[in-house]
Amino acid sequence: MVEINNLSKRFSQQILFENINLKLDRGKRYGLIGANGAGKTTFLKILAGQIEATSGNISIENGLKVGVLGQNQYAFEDFTLKDAVMYGNKRLYDAIKEKEYLYANGDFSDDKVNDRLAELEMVCAEEDPTYEVDVVIEKILAVLGFPVDTHNNLMSELTGGDRFKILLAQVLYPKPDVLFLDEPTNNLDLEAISWLEEQLKRHEGTMVVISHDRHFLNSVVTHILDVDFRKIREFTGNYDEWYMAANLISKQQEMERDKKLKEKEELEAFVRRFSANASKAKQATSRQKRLEKLNIEDVQTSSRRDPSIVFRVGREIGNEVLEVEELHASYGENEVFKGLSFKVEKGDKIALIGPNGAGKTTLCNLLTGEKELDSGKIKWGATIIPSYFPQNTTDVIKGELQLFEWLQQYDEKKDLDEIRKCLGRMLFSGEEQKKSVSSISGGEKHRIMLSKIMLQKGNFLVLDEPDNHLDLEAIIALGEGLYKFGGNVICATHDRELIDAFANRIIELKADGGVIDFKGDYETYRETYGR
Repeated sequence: MVEINNLSKRFSQQILFENINLKLDRGKRYGLIGANGAGKTTFLKILAGQIEATSGNISIENGLKVGVLGQNQYAFEDFTLKDAVMYGNKRLYDAIKEKEYLYANGDFSDDKVNDRLAELEMVCAEEDPTYEVDVVIEKILAVLGFPVDTHNNLMSELTGGDRFKILLAQVLYPKPDVLFLDEPTNNLDLEAISWLEEQLKRHEGTMVVISHDRHFLNSVVTHILDVDFRKIREFTGNYDEWYMAANLISKQQEMERDKKLKEKEELEAFVRRFSANASKAKQATSRQKRLEKLNIEDVQTSSRRDPSIVFRVGREIGNEVLEVEELHASYGENEVFKGLSFKVEKGDKIALIGPNGAGKTTLCNLLTGEKELDSGKIKWGATIIPSYFPQNTTDVIKGELQLFEWLQQYDEKKDLDEIRKCLGRMLFSGEEQKKSVSSISGGEKHRIMLSKIMLQKGNFLVLDEPDNHLDLEAIIALGEGLYKFGGNVICATHDRELIDAFANRIIELKADGGVIDFKGDYETYRETYGR
C-alpha cells in the first residue's frame, strides 16, 4: 500500500536516515520506535506528505484514504465538537453544510438549486450510505468523555488535552485506509486508551504509529520499524518481542566485538614483535594483512542509551506517613472532592489513576501545597520529606541558566560534582550540561526534573504524569527506579507498564467523585474490577 524508495533526510550536516527502502503492507500495523532525536517524527511527516525528504520518494496506492493525526489544536476553534469530528471526512462535511445552507436560504423554484441539492444527496449517500454520521460521531465523542449535551459546544471552550481528543476522533471517524499517528495516547485516560486500542486493532489497512506507551504498542502493533544507525529496520512482532530479540542480537554482537578486539590485540602484538625478525617476517606480513581486513566497526550495538534513574532516601521514614481526612476541593466552579479520605502506610507505592478531570492533578497539588484545600486535613508524618514532579514541568523549567546551574538552586550542598554525575546518569554529556534550560526539549526537561528529585533524596515522591515526553527506555528506567526506591510513592499516570512496574496499591478517582482504594498490584486490580 505504501512504498518507500531510497529515502534520505538530512538537516544541515546531520544525517537522520539514508537509502531507506521499505514496503508497508495492508493489514500490518507498524510501531515506529527509536531514541529521541533519531528521526521518528520526521520520518512520519515525510510519509504523510507534510515535509519533503532530501532524496527518494514515497508512493501510496491510488484511491486510498490517508488519515494523519493533526497536531494543531487550535485549527478548529469556531467549529462545534461534532462538526470538528465530521471534518475528518471533508467531502461529506462540505456536502452536509452546503445542503443545510440551501435548505435554509435556497430558492426552491430555481432548478439549479434543486439540481445541486440532488447532487449533494448523492455525495452524502456515497460517503454515508447508512445515514448514521450523527450516531457514529456521538458514540465516539461519548467514549472520549464528552457528554451528549456538549457536542454542540465550540472547540474554543476546550482545554488543550480535550482538543487533542477531538483531533484523534477526527482522523479515526472516516476509517482511512492508511493511518499515520504520532503519539495518539497523549492526553488520553486509561479508558480512552483502551477504546483506541480496540479501534486500531480492527484497522484493516496500513498503520504507522509512534508511541512511548509500551502496553499500547504490545496491544496494537504487528510489526516494529526501528530507527537506528541512520537506518529503519523492520521486525515482525510487537514491542516486547522486538525488545527480547534486539537484546539477544546485541549480546551476540557484543561477544563478536570482544572476540575481534582480542584478535586485533594479538595480531598487533605479533606484528610489533616479529616484523623486524627475518625468519618471522612472512608471518608478520600475513597477520598485518589480516589485521587490516578486521573491521570492528562492522559490528554495531544499538545507538540507544538507557538513563540510570536511582532515587535514594535521605532520611528513614517513621511509622506515621500521610493521612488525608474529609478533603473538599474545587477546580474552577466544579467540586472535585467531596470528603476524600485515605491513609498511606510505610512502604505504600500508589498509582493514582482515573479519567481526565477526576482530580488527579488537583490531589497532587493539594498534597504538595501548590493548591489550598477548601476544607479537610492533610497530615504528613514528622519524618516525611516530600519531592514533587509537577505535570507542568515544561513550564516550570525556564530561563537562561545552564542545566547544572538550574539544579544547583535545589542542592543545599552546592555539590557540583554530584550534580554533574546525576546529569550524566540522565544522558546529559559534559558539553550538553552547559545548555540553557530554555533551549532543551520537553523530554529533556522531564529528565532534568527527575535529576532534581534524585538530588533532593526525598523519602516520599509525589509524581504527576512523569512519563510524559519520556522515551520508552527512560520510562522503563523510571519504573525500575520507583520499584527499587526505599520510600513511599504517589504517582499519577496513564502508562500501564509503568504502573505494573512499581505499584502495590491503586487509588482510582472516578468521574462521579467516587473512589476505589485497592491494596494490591495493577494486574490483580484489573482482574478484580474487570478492567
